[in-house]
Amino acid sequence: MTSLEDLVRLRRARDRMDREYAEPLDVTALASAAFMSPGHFSRSFRAAFGESPYSYLMTRRIERAKALLRRGDLSVTEVCFAVGCTSLGSFSSRFTELVGESPSAYRARGHDDGAAIPPCVAKIHTRPVRNGEAKHHPRP
Repeated sequence: MTSLEDLVRLRRARDRMDREYAEPLDVTALASAAFMSPGHFSRSFRAAFGESPYSYLMTRRIERAKALLRRGDLSVTEVCFAVGCTSLGSFSSRFTELVGESPSAYRARGHDDGAAIPPCVAKIHTRPVRNGEAKHHPRP
């Protein structure tokens, strides 16, 4: 069971990933900032939030990538590096896994139907799906 003190530290680490998603963050650095060993940090993070720190960070990065791709003024490669990914191949694979289509296909299709929706509401409905669910339940 995760202690209250550990939960506070884990939330700080999660908040850091939300803020600094484009920075080179790794489990060792996040664990150190949370005053935990990398193994304990990873296990505790998964127990508290239901996914690994890496999975959480990649979801934030893909979420931001979707917003940048909807704008349409950056290439897929530029978006990849803007959100903190260092490998276009890994970025494209993870994007396709979570979103259900490639970054290029996502960028190419129209997104005007959501233009009138406030960003805070759009974020909920465009949030990437985790754990390969996109393969089973593609978004319209």
